This record gives sequence, C-alpha cells and structure tokens, in this order.
Amino acid sequence: MKLKFAVVIFFVSLTANVFAQIPALERVEPMFWWVGMKNPKLQLIVHGDKIADRIVKLSYPGVKLTQVHKVENPNYLFLDLDISATAKPGAFTIFFVKPGSANLQYKYELKQRDHSPNRAQGVTDKDLIYLIMPDRFSNGDPSNDSVAGMREMKVDRNQMYARHGGDIQGVMNHLDYLKDLGVTTVWLTPEITNDMPHASYHGYAVTDHYYVDPRFGTNALYKAFVDKCHAMGLKVIKDLVHNHSGINDYFIKDMPMKSWVHQWPKYTNSNFRDAAVMDPHGSAIDKKIMLDGWFDHSMADMNENNPYVQNYLTQNHIWWVEYAGVDGFRLDTYPYNDAEYMADWARKVKAEFPHLSIYGETLVWSVANQAYFTQGNTVNRGFDTELPGVVDSQVKDALAEALNGKEGWTDGVNRLYLVLSQDFLYQDPTRNVVFLDNHDMSRFYSVVGQDFNKYKAGMALLLTTRGIPQMYYGDEILMKGYSNPDGLVRADFPGGWPGDKADKFTNEGRTDSERMAFNYVRTLANYRKATPALQTGKLMQYIPQKGIYVYFRYDAAKTIMVIYNGETKEQSLETDRFNERTAGFTRATNVISHENIANIQSITIPGKTTLVLELKK
Repeated sequence: MKLKFAVVIFFVSLTANVFAQIPALERVEPMFWWVGMKNPKLQLIVHGDKIADRIVKLSYPGVKLTQVHKVENPNYLFLDLDISATAKPGAFTIFFVKPGSANLQYKYELKQRDHSPNRAQGVTDKDLIYLIMPDRFSNGDPSNDSVAGMREMKVDRNQMYARHGGDIQGVMNHLDYLKDLGVTTVWLTPEITNDMPHASYHGYAVTDHYYVDPRFGTNALYKAFVDKCHAMGLKVIKDLVHNHSGINDYFIKDMPMKSWVHQWPKYTNSNFRDAAVMDPHGSAIDKKIMLDGWFDHSMADMNENNPYVQNYLTQNHIWWVEYAGVDGFRLDTYPYNDAEYMADWARKVKAEFPHLSIYGETLVWSVANQAYFTQGNTVNRGFDTELPGVVDSQVKDALAEALNGKEGWTDGVNRLYLVLSQDFLYQDPTRNVVFLDNHDMSRFYSVVGQDFNKYKAGMALLLTTRGIPQMYYGDEILMKGYSNPDGLVRADFPGGWPGDKADKFTNEGRTDSERMAFNYVRTLANYRKATPALQTGKLMQYIPQKGIYVYFRYDAAKTIMVIYNGETKEQSLETDRFNERTAGFTRATNVISHENIANIQSITIPGKTTLVLELKK
C-alpha cells in the first residue's frame, strides 16, 4: 500500500462511497446476541447505502430501542438497545423505513446463553500452551486453499510470505498429537478474516472481525474446533488485536467518522517506545506518537477514545467468547492501546466471563515496564489496568542469557535469578506466560546455537519455573530459524501437507535427534501435567554460585529440586545450603531418566544441564 493512498483514503471515504455499490443494507453487527448478559446494553452498528436516511423501528418484549445515532457518514447508524432481564430467546425484525422506498428488514435473533462448565474456563499455571500459526501447521482441507474474491488467493509454499494453505481443520486433525505431547491449551494466531493483498497468512491485519477467514474455515468450524478441544480436555486461547485493523476492513474503507482511527497530517509510525507511556519526565508528543502512531502502513490505528470504537471492539470480543466458548484471550501489542479503555474493556469482559484468562503481549525492556501494565496498581500507576498477566519477555530474555551468557554479577544464570527476584512487582506473577520463543522472534533451537544440551536445559527450565509455560509449534522437533526476516521462523510443520517428504507428527518420520527432543519434552510436559507442585506449587530459589542455579517447586505432596549448571564443565554440588527445602529428604528420582539417586548430599551435574529431581524421604 502506497503511503499517500493510505492517508488520503480516510477523507475520501467520508465524502464518497469507496465501494462501487454497497447494498442498501450491507450488514448489522453483532449479527445476533444473547439474553441474560450481565450488561443489558447493546449497540448495533448498521452499514448500508445512505442507511441514515431511514427511520428504525422494532418491537420485541424486553427489548427497547433507546437511541439511534447518526454520524458523519450517512452509510452508518448506531442503534442503542436495552435488553432487559425478562427478555426471552427469540427473533424479531428490525425495520429501516423511508417514505417512498421499500422497507429494509433485518431479522435479529436473541439466543440463550450456554453455561456449560467447560466453556470460558480460564487458562492457568496448571496448563501448557502450544502456539500455532494455522496457515503453517497443517492443511486439513485443500478445498479452501483458494477462495474467489479474496485479495490473496494463490497458495505458494515456496514463497515465504504467501499463504501456504494450513487451516483450522488441519489443527483439528492433530489434536491427538498435542494431547500426547502434554499440551493442555491451544493458542492460534488470529483466525478471523485478513483480506489483505500481501502476507495475509499471519492474521494481524484483521479486515472482518466477525468472520473466520474462509481460507481457514468457517465460524461453525471454529466453534467445532473449540468444542472438540474441550471434549479432549484441551483449552483454547483466542488472539485479539485491539490496536489496529487492516486497511481493507469495511469500516476503514468507508469509515463511520474521521475519528474512527487516529489521523495525522502525514503518515506517522508509532515510535515503538513503551517508556514514553510511563516516563514521568516524558513529553506529550512522544506519548501520543507511541499510542496513536500507526503500527504499519497496512494497519490503521484504531481510536480507542471513540466510544463507538470501544463498543464495537468490546462487544465483538464478548460475542466470540459466548459464541465459541474460548477459554482465554491473548492481547496483541498491548502497550499501544489506550490504557483506560483497556481497563474498562477488561471489566466488562470479566463481568460476563469471570473465569476467562487474559494476558497481554508486552515486549518491553525491564521487569518494571512489564509490571506497569498489570493489574493491581502495584507500581503506583494511579489506576488498576485490570490486566491479570503478561507475556513475560523478561523471563524469556533471562533464560536465553542463562543458557548463552558468560557468568557475571548480573550476567549468565544470575540474570534469571535477578529477574525472578523482582516478582514482588506483580500482583500475581504466576499469571504471566513464560516462553522461549514465538512467531515474532528467533526460534529457540537457533538461539542456543543448535546445542542440544542447552535446548534440553532450557526446556526443563521453562517447564519447571513459575507461570504458564508456552511453546511454539515445532520447538519439540527442533525447528530452527532466525527472525530476520520473520518469515524464517514461520516455516511449515513437516508432515502437515499431503506429499511432504517426512511426517514429523509421527515417531517414524522424525530423525534420531528430533525423536530425542520430542521424547524429552513429552516426558517433562506430561510429568508437569501430573504434578501440582510444578503447576501451583511455591517457588524458592537460591543465589547462583559458580554458575549453578538451584530452585525448588513444592507443595504439601511433593518437592521438586531443579539444578541448572550454566558452566560447560561438569560440577559437583554439595546440598547442605539447601537444607531449608531438603530437610527430611535423603534421595531423589531423576524425572527424565528415572534414575534413582540414593544420596542427595552431593549431586553431580554435567555442563549446560538442568536436572529435575523429585525428592524422596
């Protein structure tokens, strides 16, 4: 998209119809709703050719049309409804009346809420999240590879940024694989429509908030995917983008009002400096550019101070939970959003779904910066953000430093110790998601220089530390790649397409090293799933000495001792300094090898190795 067009289109859209011919009634959103919601207020957005010229009428017991809002663009109406607690499920007709013209009609349905216990159940530190980019995981339905009318129709697996054909059915076909691995939660990058002409596979430039991208499947299939996950004891996280929309979204091409998005005299990127939001000495313009600047030419920055935008986004997200029953939200580019709106959003979502989990992507440069965005006003921000947890990039960076860095006062494994020692900044650090890599950064196996010992050590630390662990698809089979460019870390999962040379979903399709990696992760992940001490147990860590870092996860039933030797040489560890946690224990079992250690007074640890030991009396 050329820069000039990306800016000028805003002003054209309010004075001329940018669609060649939009229907008289193009859409109503949300297209249906539910009775029994905690919030009785609902605002419908209505889009159609000069729809504002019409009078709106409806009649249904328990539903009241309280206000009709006309805005700058006559192609929009915003309808305020009040749905009382006495309203029953059913359908009614909304009439759009204009003298001398035929009436327009929309049949609106109010459904009964589904209160099944396995819906919106929340994702906690009892879980292990597995992140999937649907386009790159598995092609379960080749018939949807090309969809007529989409701006990017061609599937070309030889092109890094083209669509490759993976879809929701492909994920559903491999849920048994994830279950066997020890995964409890599936996180898909955005699966809703991304009708952009280039790199539409990633999903973060949304162009239709209420529909699954037809190249991934349908709304009904997505709901079936969530239902199947729940039936198998798996949970689902939905990835949300508040900050921006793709410029081909209908409400960007034909905006309701100029203030629908953040406008600038000329194209202005965000400065991407989160410190500008919290800097007590900072300038207003730096903060404004950080929050209101665009993320990319193709991604219009939504104006979250606009009450119509607020209602649209909040209701859309509530709609998806009630419709599909997802268990948690991951919030993309969280620091770039309006903080007061996000707190209001969270309160409204939590009111409807009190167990739903929410965590924000905060790729920032310090623990304090991360804590600044979390709920509880723990760092004197002045108000409660209502954000339960964050994507813990500080632990991720500290894990990489522990594995690769040279030992120093604050370097090497000491970095990990020091980062975790700052957990006092959070209301509850166990709600943070800990990870080694994801779709925006270099793959973990490459980060550790394809050193298999470091790989195993890192996986063990990930799966035994506090918080909610998250893996990126393919980590368990040593997929590699550096994120320059990011397409290199988004390769197809081998075996996800008919005709692939090897099927890594099967034991027979893996190489010896891949098989060792898979079995290592599988053993530890399933042990974690069966061991509450590694989920909700307390964490006690000790100051590293001579490159050896020791911590314990424990509850009334079990005590797990984790020992990481950050040096390349084998070392012997005398354990008397850990008596606070080891008292009463005389032996241990190696969780991975099942080796019995008859005496834990002195333990030998190979270089760059993490031992996970279940202590025994």
